[in-house]
Amino acid sequence: MLKSNIFHGTTILSVRHKGSVALGGDGQITMQDAIVKSNARKIRKIYKGRVLLGFAGSVADAMALYEKLEAKLEKYNGNLANAAADLAVDWRSDRILRRLDAMLAVSDAENSYIISGNGDVISSEDGIIAIGSGGNYALSAAKALVRHSNLTAVEIVKESLKIASEICVYTNDQITVEELDSNKS
Repeated sequence: MLKSNIFHGTTILSVRHKGSVALGGDGQITMQDAIVKSNARKIRKIYKGRVLLGFAGSVADAMALYEKLEAKLEKYNGNLANAAADLAVDWRSDRILRRLDAMLAVSDAENSYIISGNGDVISSEDGIIAIGSGGNYALSAAKALVRHSNLTAVEIVKESLKIASEICVYTNDQITVEELDSNKS
């Protein structure tokens, strides 16, 4: 039986900049030392297109969490802060959910969070969040580009993920990006 911790490889990045928020991810899935898929889509627009979601970790576990988050968003009428907190509580306290091996990065027009199975709901001070094997590489690149360029949020996400793919062996340059306009609900 394969354990999920032998699956590696994703980089998810969200950048809030110049009135919009973009979330992107690479397409690589790696099992041990082999690339098993290069064009996976690990990001989604959910809740009536008003929330961006990216996941790292076990795909099956992430999909279960995505469905639970969607239900929480319905319960809280799209309030991402409440939905994320409620999901984190369930994830940490439920015996079955506790075993799920994934992380979520979620953003709406106003908030961005990392949600983990430890009960964490983490927001950033600067509107930039990242998860996955190459997350720290993409995060560093995005912080520099936000500070020292005139690029849009989408352009920063694409370029940062490209930079991460040049450094992290578990990240490739098959990038998918979704965007929300923060000025619209």
